[in-house]
Amino acid sequence: MSHLAIFSLLFIFLFNFSLATNTIYNVQNYGAKSNGQTDSSNAFLSAWKAACASTSPATIYVPRGNYLIRSAEFNGETCKSKAIIVRIDGTLLAPSDYNVIGNEGSWIKFEKANGVSIFGGTFDGQGASLWSCKTSGKNCPKGTTALAFYNSNNVVISGVTAQNSQMFHILVDGCHNVKLQGVKVSSPGNSPNTDGIHIQSSSGVSIMNSRIGTGDDCISIGPGNSNLWIEGIACGPGHGISIGSLGWESQEQGVQNVTVKTVTFTGTENGVRVKTWARPSSSFVRAVLFQHIVMANVQNPIIIDQNYCPNHESCPHQGSGVKISDVTYQDIHGTSSTEVAVKLNCSKTNPCTGITLDDVNLSYKDGRAEASCVNAGGRASGFEELSHCL
Repeated sequence: MSHLAIFSLLFIFLFNFSLATNTIYNVQNYGAKSNGQTDSSNAFLSAWKAACASTSPATIYVPRGNYLIRSAEFNGETCKSKAIIVRIDGTLLAPSDYNVIGNEGSWIKFEKANGVSIFGGTFDGQGASLWSCKTSGKNCPKGTTALAFYNSNNVVISGVTAQNSQMFHILVDGCHNVKLQGVKVSSPGNSPNTDGIHIQSSSGVSIMNSRIGTGDDCISIGPGNSNLWIEGIACGPGHGISIGSLGWESQEQGVQNVTVKTVTFTGTENGVRVKTWARPSSSFVRAVLFQHIVMANVQNPIIIDQNYCPNHESCPHQGSGVKISDVTYQDIHGTSSTEVAVKLNCSKTNPCTGITLDDVNLSYKDGRAEASCVNAGGRASGFEELSHCL
């Protein structure tokens, strides 16, 4: 028998063995109903408990249908299994009455869940009634995040759709080695505070080949993040990809080693943005690359705003303490919907250094766009107005 034949037989054996040792826990066997009306929270939690107790890889399976989940926290701290797959062919529905979970932090929450992978499925936050409440000026709950991972490592989120969340759609907080790929986030452009993916206090997070349309940032990067890779993103509607806001706390972790590349922004409020509070802080932003980006009718394609102080509260007449350095914008093309396409408004007390604008060409209507740089140092190449900016 040839070596190739032996190898093929061995591969088939190992593949079948892995399937045999991967126990499947169907949520319907634990009482979940796919009618979209019966609360299936306990059934999902029971399936998790069983998979968690397994000493071998386990798969939780959610068949086609609509599953009403009031709220659920999947805690992995005591799990024996270090590889739990959640494969979803159906749709998870949050309660349509926003008062039910509107004051809870998260609707679907994973805590200390190491080695968890979610494949497929739709997480529908049914947030429209809360958005209406907020826009009417009434006294409303803050709202809840649809899908949240806290303090979890080695996580995969693949082929998932998150839509109509009351607030953030996906949250990654205090996690390491997280891969999001082929994710779709969808909510209307006028839905308030519905960030697509928010990351904070995490490292080794990648977001790849995803489409995000929201009423707030497509991706927002909070304090304490490092080694982030964001590539192949279609953003719009929304407020763009933002680092910040940073610097609210006087002692705050910074953001470093971030790559954002091959992104298309369509009709968004911002393209790539760095935003910091105009108040003293130990925070920082450094070693950031924005590369191969297309802007299509974007209000603020490139923006650094270190004078963020909404309603002039808590930060009047102060400079931002956040130090921004070594930020590169490379191969950025397209159209701005406002005349000033590049706005670098850096801190008067802690100016930006090491800013590079390389091959940046943006137009406004039928002519060149303008650029404005304040308290910013570095070098620039691209459309003529940039050369006088830094």
